[in-house]
Amino acid sequence: MLAGTRLVVVTADDDQLVLRPPPPAAGVADVRAAVRDALRFPLAGEPLEALVPRRGGRATIVVEPPSLPLPGTERDPRQEAIAAAVEELERLGIPSGYQTLLVAGGLARRAGHDLVTGLVSPEFARRFHGHVEVHDVERDDLVEIGGSGFRLAVHPALVRTDVVVVITAAETVLHGGPAALLGASNREALRSAGAWSLLETTASQGWRTGLALERALVNRVPLIGASLVLNHPRTVGAARGYPYEDDALERIARSPLRRVFGVLPGAVRATVLRSLSLDRSVAAAFAGPPSVAHAEALLRGVELRGTTMEGELDAICVGVPRTTPSLPRERPNPLLVSQLALGLALRLWRDAFPVREGGTAILLSRFQRRFAHPTQQPYRAFFAVARNGPDPEALGRGEALAVDERAIEAYRSGRTVHPLQPFADWSSCGPALSRLGHVLVAGCRDAAAARSLGFVPTHGLGAAMTMTRGWTDRAPRIGFLLSPPYFPLRVSLPPT
Repeated sequence: MLAGTRLVVVTADDDQLVLRPPPPAAGVADVRAAVRDALRFPLAGEPLEALVPRRGGRATIVVEPPSLPLPGTERDPRQEAIAAAVEELERLGIPSGYQTLLVAGGLARRAGHDLVTGLVSPEFARRFHGHVEVHDVERDDLVEIGGSGFRLAVHPALVRTDVVVVITAAETVLHGGPAALLGASNREALRSAGAWSLLETTASQGWRTGLALERALVNRVPLIGASLVLNHPRTVGAARGYPYEDDALERIARSPLRRVFGVLPGAVRATVLRSLSLDRSVAAAFAGPPSVAHAEALLRGVELRGTTMEGELDAICVGVPRTTPSLPRERPNPLLVSQLALGLALRLWRDAFPVREGGTAILLSRFQRRFAHPTQQPYRAFFAVARNGPDPEALGRGEALAVDERAIEAYRSGRTVHPLQPFADWSSCGPALSRLGHVLVAGCRDAAAARSLGFVPTHGLGAAMTMTRGWTDRAPRIGFLLSPPYFPLRVSLPPT
């Protein structure tokens, strides 16, 4: 299991369960052609050709920073999808100079030049003459388009245009599709965007808000979306086959290079892991109203990338890599570690939560309070508020005080995330924490940080497993989640 930059070899007993993703499915040969065909023959609604004004006009293409899925690849298929949308608009009479590429990053750090240029291929960047806008949730000229309980406002480029095209990958109900429109909205809407499961629209306020935005925009401007189904990455080289094949696991566990790798400094190990060659392909592309295309692509992705688990677990062990869930990739602080494990990995389920009520989650992480400066500065403020534990009232007061002029300016300049982002990250852990009885941090090096979040620090995985067994009067059913990549879990419960 990958924990930070370390490879932890765990021997699972017969009554324990190893959860791992299926191997990548076959990919389409030509991503651009697949996207063009999807826009010409959508699942529902009018094709792009019918939405574009006959005498040209302006177009806005909404994209998201490719923060998910993890791990990322150097050559992302979404680059080809964006290029296909631009070319299709040019064919229909809207030159690239009249197109706007809107990067909808929500509360995350605003994309700088390096990230923006990484959204497209170098060849495409040289010939694209349109405008690039990076959404700012604090800008003064957001356009109000309605509201239900709170204000809904969006980037002006979404309404001052003749057609809107949303190009995303179907990752979760909060990433891709109508969630991209939510990523170009105001902070009140973004802060309310939660979900019990990232793969089910039920009990997802974020999905409902995204739908409300989509319906409000359709009344103002023609709108169409294209959603990609991304396959799991395929590793080449020394780590080929990981984590999909038994032979790959045995080869890595028995390799003498693993021990050499283990004694290297952490920074060197991180460099080695980043140098691994990964390839990602596209399984399918769908178009139509963003919510329709995204829902179909998400269901297809769950079928292709997910695995089925029979019954609930008493405990689950999650390895957390040394990376952040958003771009640019950095060393994660303890809250980001929690968000990766509890807010992402343990929300990728359908039908039922994988751990029984009152069960245990074991996070494999060193859990050290190190904050990349200045990009993670708002997380320092969060831990200052939570120094006596994650008290909801104290966190509520801290969240209200966090949004000050200085923090907003740091966000708007692209130096750091929005001051509300740490509180949104902690809220994403809430659904898992409400089901779990204990969260253990195996290999914790900062006990104070673990206790401030309400977790139990342990010296290593062995101690965490011993504590887990002591909390039940029978042999606990423990699952080990092999990751990354994090993958959907379909939980099948016996009939009652």
